[in-house]
Amino acid sequence: MKLIVITRPTFFVEEDKILVDLFEEGLENLHLCKPGSSPLYSERLLTLLGDSLASKITVHGHFYLKEEYRLRGIHIDDAYTEPPTGYKGNITRTCHAVSELKEAKKQSNYVFLQSIFDSQTVASEKQSFTEEELKEASRQGLIDKKVYALGGMNIDNIKYAKDLGFGGVVICGDLWNRFNIHNEIDYKELLNHFEKLRKAIE
Repeated sequence: MKLIVITRPTFFVEEDKILVDLFEEGLENLHLCKPGSSPLYSERLLTLLGDSLASKITVHGHFYLKEEYRLRGIHIDDAYTEPPTGYKGNITRTCHAVSELKEAKKQSNYVFLQSIFDSQTVASEKQSFTEEELKEASRQGLIDKKVYALGGMNIDNIKYAKDLGFGGVVICGDLWNRFNIHNEIDYKELLNHFEKLRKAIE
């Protein structure tokens, strides 16, 4: 099972240091997702992270960054939007309905299925599927190694996703909520939790 970490939606002072340490602890796949932000901030963050980590980073939006920084690929936040004309490279997508999975998987390296549980990052993003709907999608082979569980995923429900046949989990709030960007500088708890997440997917 794969583990993907999505960045916090906003930039913060210690971010590059924490991300470098996460990569050193074994993070293999980071999704850079900063909705509504200027690409200049993403450029600055990518520059701070350096060339050696670029192949482990997938970018949401500002797709020119993929070529400019030689990133892993681009992520399209729905099942239907076409990639930029002439684009060659990894493409991943977010599906918001089980019915989108079959076609989206054909056009993607992997897809996220959102929202498995209520988001721990965005209060308005609520659970989208019943347990029976997910079990039926699994029985039909729609959920498989190319589909990653997104939305409220945490260390306590990784086994649930694994049992349904998801190929990976996408972690955001469960990790970032362990570091208060406004009044903390010690992020050991966050790194320790990441290590527990890594063990949970094995």
